[in-house]
Amino acid sequence: MKSTLLGFQHLLAMYAGAVMVPLIVGQAIGLSSNQLTYLVSVDILMCGIATLLQIMSNRFFGIGLPVVLGCTFTAVGPMISIGADYGISAIYGSIIASGLIIIIISRYFGKLVKFFPPVVTGSVVTIIGITLIPVAIQNMGGGQGASDFGSMTNLALSFGTLFFIILMFRFTEGFLRAISILLGLVIGTVAAIMLGVVNFDAVSDAAMFHMVQPFFIGFPTFHWIPILTMTLVAMVSLVESTGVYFALGDICDKDIDQKDLEKGYRAEGLASFIGGIFNAFPYTTFSQNVGLIQMSGVKSRKIIFITAAMLISLGFMPKIAAIATVVPPAVLGGAMVAMFGMVASQGIKMLSKVIADSQENAMIIACSIGLGLGVSVVPDLFAQLPDGFQVLTSNGIVAGSLTAISLNIIFNMLPSKKKRAEKAVQLTEQEA
Repeated sequence: MKSTLLGFQHLLAMYAGAVMVPLIVGQAIGLSSNQLTYLVSVDILMCGIATLLQIMSNRFFGIGLPVVLGCTFTAVGPMISIGADYGISAIYGSIIASGLIIIIISRYFGKLVKFFPPVVTGSVVTIIGITLIPVAIQNMGGGQGASDFGSMTNLALSFGTLFFIILMFRFTEGFLRAISILLGLVIGTVAAIMLGVVNFDAVSDAAMFHMVQPFFIGFPTFHWIPILTMTLVAMVSLVESTGVYFALGDICDKDIDQKDLEKGYRAEGLASFIGGIFNAFPYTTFSQNVGLIQMSGVKSRKIIFITAAMLISLGFMPKIAAIATVVPPAVLGGAMVAMFGMVASQGIKMLSKVIADSQENAMIIACSIGLGLGVSVVPDLFAQLPDGFQVLTSNGIVAGSLTAISLNIIFNMLPSKKKRAEKAVQLTEQEA
């Protein structure tokens, strides 16, 4: 009984993140209520499967630590952008292809990490977080194209939800703070029910049980720009996951070596590949559950196994998934402002540690974020370039990421005259 309660606690800690991604992406790309219900349920199911792939360590995949996986929020903006430009099918094609690429490069990614220092990953995460904010604001008004956009009801629900989440952050700690987004969604939806703006048709129409189907929403199509975009997102997620692996290794008194990292990376790639087949998402480690382990002191993989089993069970119950789909866009928008703002603040936090190190880092950050946001706001900037170049320039996240990587190589990895001179002086002193 105690183990079950501890497992349920982990489920609550990650549940808001698990359902928010399909709700946001599904509404943004115009899925029907039936498709949205399926998307939520299959995402919950895949969170459980992805978690199992990590905790069931073998010679090929799995880090073997008590880690919970869910869809990465850094993929939300890119998926919405891909869906708008190339269609839903391209989202899943890019997820499947990027998962395969991660599986292939998992053996070598430890060596590629040097190309993703905090100045690069921080810039990418900041760009993604900021470019998501307009999606949140649209939902606060009632959703794009809503007949009552910006009405007093929508504004009251969205700002009321946001205010409740802020109060939870201000006056609670530990587990209650960890589930503040989930509680905000619940309270906001209850308020919307009292105002009579919640439609329960999706819940009544949903079956109690169902079997998941490959390519239920659409068959994948493959395009270079979406694949490149999702691969960059996946690589940034791997860098973040590396930090989680080492944090959990320290908590669990386990030394993490190169083989462990390879198996962890491979498990994430495999989870994304399977997720794409079942029209779900790319998956990565959830840091909030690491905090829960640290807070509770319970480090057993058995607890996470129970959490994974609960997630998989819920994935076969679309009626429960449909409950999440009744959350009004305005309520969702209020929570999204907090969540997407936290994504951006996480990127800023990463950058704050390196921006003061050198003027070079400041220039890398300035150019990558400036170009990334600029291309997102004015996507036709490079429309006159050949199609081959537009693969790298038509998406703000790709453009900003490649700018950060390139400038980091130029400023921090290639030897400068100053560095060569300092090295020559050191060699001279050693010879003397």
